[in-house]
Amino acid sequence: MKMKELLLFLSCVLSVSADPLHSDIGIIGCSDSDGEDMNGLDGEEVRYADFIKQKDIYPQPPFIDPITYPGAYEQAVANQQVCRENIKLFGKGMKDFPPEQDAPSAVMIYTRDEVEFGEKNTLICHVTGFYPAPVNVSWTKNQQKVTGSSINTPYLNKDGTFRQTSRLDFTPQLGDVYSCAVQHLALTKPLTKIHEVEASARSDPGVGPSVFWGVGLTLGLVGVAAGTFFLVKGNECS
Repeated sequence: MKMKELLLFLSCVLSVSADPLHSDIGIIGCSDSDGEDMNGLDGEEVRYADFIKQKDIYPQPPFIDPITYPGAYEQAVANQQVCRENIKLFGKGMKDFPPEQDAPSAVMIYTRDEVEFGEKNTLICHVTGFYPAPVNVSWTKNQQKVTGSSINTPYLNKDGTFRQTSRLDFTPQLGDVYSCAVQHLALTKPLTKIHEVEASARSDPGVGPSVFWGVGLTLGLVGVAAGTFFLVKGNECS
């Protein structure tokens, strides 16, 4: 997404029961020139609309039962039209109110896998606690800008802030220094985190392995849920 404030976000959390085992979330957001329409399950992104490619994207790992939303992209296009009309109405009524802005509360950089020199790996820059969405993340290697990174769509936290994750494929070599710089409307200068490829060939202790163990467990539960449960969705909008 471009570094532009999303003026309107609508989200709804749907749960299985009063004491939910699983939660389903949908986000619709737009600005004058940008937009987002996505669905998630148990804290993981399931689908999002790519308005440039004009289709839905399903960033799900291959080891889970696929979850699809037939007709979701066509509905997303219609949602954007409604969202932009609402922006005009809200803009007139709230023009004298300064927009709320929260800078990222945390930025972490770590490797996907245990580092081995010369073996392909992925650097991950995880940003959370910011509002509004999105953030912009740029990467450097030995103080030189690098391209080819990716970033997911903003995901809503329970406190109303957002999180995003940028990824950069790399091949570790001793002495290389990588950095991710995060830009946001609430920041006067970028927040930068550094990863040095050292002789120990290990990422920051306790960050990468624990995060990905949690992600792996969540994705495993998604697969079980999709195969064995019918999600009874009760509206619990916030």
